[in-house]
Amino acid sequence: MTYTKRVDGRKIEELRPMEAKAGVVKNANGSASFKIGKTWAIAGVYGPREVVPRFMANPRHGILRCHYTMMPFSGSGERIKPGRSRRAQEISMVMEQALAPVIDLSAFPNSVVDIYVELPQTDAGTRCAAISAACMALADAGIPMKDMVSSVAVGQVDGMVVADLNYNEESYPAIVSDIPVAMLHNSKEISLLQMDGEISKEDLLKALELAKVATEKVYQLQVKALKEKYALNNEEN
Repeated sequence: MTYTKRVDGRKIEELRPMEAKAGVVKNANGSASFKIGKTWAIAGVYGPREVVPRFMANPRHGILRCHYTMMPFSGSGERIKPGRSRRAQEISMVMEQALAPVIDLSAFPNSVVDIYVELPQTDAGTRCAAISAACMALADAGIPMKDMVSSVAVGQVDGMVVADLNYNEESYPAIVSDIPVAMLHNSKEISLLQMDGEISKEDLLKALELAKVATEKVYQLQVKALKEKYALNNEEN
């Protein structure tokens, strides 16, 4: 094992610097910004509103749709091609599945809640930042929710289990695993678990324990940002 110290000097459980703010998109029903390291996600919620096209409507409950987009010059490498790539479609579906367990749209039949997430800047962990921002935006919009979802990537770099891999760690010239995790705060149920790379069973279990600690840190920041927004609104009123 040659990777004994993280490239940016962080401890194994330490996350990159984070920032979060609710109510950042003026015309959205709810919105939020979530930044971790150089990865920045902005989410806007629109709805519940009429489903278009109509054949997608469900007469029993509303539906959730996520739309994930990286801006053309957001990446660390080459310019990102505008439009809905296969990767963006996959992450949009993953977001829907990660958020679905906590929202209740039974009171909104034949309607849709749309979440649009734009990433102006990226450096690893984009889907996790998008999920964390989207959950905050849903809460800001007043969508009925039974819990919060917080998301962060864990994994291992050349045998070292770490939290919140950055781009340099993801591309480290050794065996690397990147494991995006989304977790419900109260129950600690996992609503997203993906993996890119290789990892032993023992290290996977260590990584998932690390994810519990890491997502708790994200959750605390999400709640703090939402409370700050509503405290400010109360002062203005």
